Order: sequence, then C-alpha cells, then structure tokens
Amino acid sequence: MAKKEEKIKKTTKKKVEDKKVKKTAPKKVVKKSEKVVKPAKKIVKKAEKPAKKAPKVNTEDILNTPVSEKDKVLLTEDGLQKLKDELKYLEETKRDEVAQRLQEAISYGDLSENAEYEEAKNEQAFCEGRIAELKKMIKNVQIIDEKTAHKTALIRIGTTVVIQNLTKNEDPEEYTIVGSTEADPFSARISNESPIGKTLLGKKKGETIQVSAPGGEYEFLIVKIK
Repeated sequence: MAKKEEKIKKTTKKKVEDKKVKKTAPKKVVKKSEKVVKPAKKIVKKAEKPAKKAPKVNTEDILNTPVSEKDKVLLTEDGLQKLKDELKYLEETKRDEVAQRLQEAISYGDLSENAEYEEAKNEQAFCEGRIAELKKMIKNVQIIDEKTAHKTALIRIGTTVVIQNLTKNEDPEEYTIVGSTEADPFSARISNESPIGKTLLGKKKGETIQVSAPGGEYEFLIVKIK
C-alpha cells in the first residue's frame, strides 16, 4: 500500500515539474534585422516601340537649302528657257497622263502581280523627281551673258571659239563653251568642265593648249574667238 502511494506521489510531482518547464520555456525571438523575403514579382517586359519611319523628303525643303558656288547652274538664256519648257510640260501634261495610267492600272486589281501598276508607279516617281530637279536648277541658275562673252579677248563660258587639232592635223572646228547642263558635243557645245573646255578658259587667240583626254595627249591651236 505504501509503495503504491509513493508511486502516485512521484507521478504527480513529475507532471507538476513538466508544466513548470513548459511555462518557463523561452519564446522564439525574431530579430528585426531579419527581413521577410517576399516572393519575387513576375517581371513583364514592356512591348518595344516600333521603329520610327524615316521622315518624308519635302521638295520645298530641298529648294530652300542654301546652295554653294559649285552647285550653281550655268545656263544661257536659251538653255534656261528649255528647262522652263520641260518643267511646264511635266507639270501640266505629263503628270496628269501618268496619274491616269496609274488609276487605270489600279482598276485592274491584284496589285501584287500588276506589271502596269509597277510601271506607272515608277514613271510617276521619275516624273516627280525630274520636276524637283528642274525647280532646283532653275532656282540656282546663273545666266551666261553670251553678248559680253563674244566681246572679250579671252575665252570664257559662252564664248564661241574655232580650234584646230594639231596632233591629228585636222581642219579647224567651231565650238561654244557652255555649262555642263547644256553640253552637247554633237551640237558643238562643249562643257566648261570637260578637259578641253576647262583648258580653253582664260586663253586667247593664237595660243596653243595641251589637253589630256582618255585617248591621249592632244595639242590644239586657238584659231579664232567669236
């Protein structure tokens, strides 16, 4: 009996001690320095902006661009009139004709395999490009005074000169020195930028000149200045 009571006392004492230990157990301390790691946010890339289209070329901007001395167009009065006549034709006649062709080609449908459409479109681009070119040339023209050129003793742009090829011993030939825009060798109009035209400038009657050409070296005699 005594043993049984002693056993009960020991069991009761152990339970009391366990309760005390449980109450006095230290709480888990969370340091402030420890940051709570949040789940990483899903990064969504912004859609890339489409590349900007190249700005359209404005004809007026081209015409208003300052022109250097070397870009001036040297023309006679006749040469200038020819450019004006061509510009008028392109603007008042050719442009409308090409536009009508383009509309007709579009009416056929299926532009992807429409040869008439491509041809008309290319012709329209050429026409508009030539119009812009002519406007710029007329704007930057420098008129060659042919009357004054004929009165001077020295050869200049606008001068008509008679020269003889001494190297080939040919008969004298007559040429007029003009700007590169009007140059036409078949009409005896040579450019001031050509080898022979460039060499003749500033020379006078009776002088000989040496000209380097693709065919070789040639010697010319200035027979007459008109």
